[in-house]
Amino acid sequence: MPARVGYVMFLSRWIQAPLYLGLIVAQVVYVWRFMAELIHLIHLGFGGTPAETTVMLIVLGLVDVVMISNLLIMVIIGGYETFVSRLRIEGHPDQPQWLSHVNANVLKVKLAMAIIGISSIHLLQIFINAARPAITDRELLWKTLIHLTFVVSALALALIDRMMEGGRPQHDTGDGVNPARMQAA
Repeated sequence: MPARVGYVMFLSRWIQAPLYLGLIVAQVVYVWRFMAELIHLIHLGFGGTPAETTVMLIVLGLVDVVMISNLLIMVIIGGYETFVSRLRIEGHPDQPQWLSHVNANVLKVKLAMAIIGISSIHLLQIFINAARPAITDRELLWKTLIHLTFVVSALALALIDRMMEGGRPQHDTGDGVNPARMQAA
């Protein structure tokens, strides 16, 4: 009986598969949003003389969409590989380099770095718009503090991962590659 319970628990990881499929749908929505903004930028750029800050804000919005999309890919592929099942794409020429050494800790640090990048884009957009009356000094302060909190959190995650790595045995594969160092990359 306990073996069956354990097997059912092991199978329960597949409950997460619809979550990753839902994130793929969210990815499609972001591609649609990106294309709509790109068409808007093309119309503005070739159909008139928009202010430089307007073009810059639209381009920053496009970069933001790409960074969020990259975050989604990391969560979809890395999360599925880590928590549900192997993708079995070893040796495929398009296999992401980071996937070969992904684990929950590496994924957390990579996600934290992506969130910092996204937060940086948002903060830059707010600073560009800071002259507008809708943006208050208080809002600028809070958004900057939130961004700094993301930075400190990412540094803490990386430090914790580094400390945990220090406690792991260093295995050398004989080919000059140290798996523990690969994980940190």
